Amino acid sequence: MTGKKILIVDFDYNSLTSMTSLFGAQNMDVITASDGAAAYDKFKAEKPDLVILEAMLPKMHGFDLTLKISQETKGQVPVIICTGVYKGPQYKNEALRSFGASDYFEKPFDEKKLVNSVLKLLSEDIDIEEELPSPDTVLKTVSQLVEEDSPSTKKKTSKKKSI
Repeated sequence: MTGKKILIVDFDYNSLTSMTSLFGAQNMDVITASDGAAAYDKFKAEKPDLVILEAMLPKMHGFDLTLKISQETKGQVPVIICTGVYKGPQYKNEALRSFGASDYFEKPFDEKKLVNSVLKLLSEDIDIEEELPSPDTVLKTVSQLVEEDSPSTKKKTSKKKSI
């Protein structure tokens, strides 16, 4: 997935380098940060397509960072939480429902599942405007449909058929 930029945030150097290698191998542009405040600054400056972060971060908690990114982008930038600290369904549900996370993994995680999740979330990033017809085309089509269904058009059509 060439051209996609992801921000990876983790206080643990080994996790950070491991994930950087994992996604670098997918031809993604990887930006890293080791705390929540630096991550937020890099998020604002670099405008990544996706963020992967540890929940337990210094300077700004990962859940708070997730909520901030989710609110500011109106959910347009997916955030995946990969944590070794917050384990259990209660944390996953809270992250997904209350903080706007797009996915949640507990460490150690299955690398293939994480990569698949990232690829799926990035492939959903479609420019919808290219797929929609222009407003003029929509108005013309609606006008034609209304004209076809109007009572005066139906009377003319039924008269023509009986002649």
